[in-house]
Amino acid sequence: MSEEKKTSFFTGLKQEFHKIIWPNKNSLVRQTIAVVVVTVILGLIIAGVDYVAQLGIDVLMNL
Repeated sequence: MSEEKKTSFFTGLKQEFHKIIWPNKNSLVRQTIAVVVVTVILGLIIAGVDYVAQLGIDVLMNL
């Protein structure tokens, strides 16, 4: 890779970084809480489905 291409790449990269809109602290906290809550809820749903499936398998195995 030539030196000109490297310089052009990093110049373009720097310009793209200036276009990023970083969230403020309040927005970041709200989004983080939302992700944690959704993750916990989905984890509980998956655990419940797993438990019910395991009960079904146990019933079938004991027939």
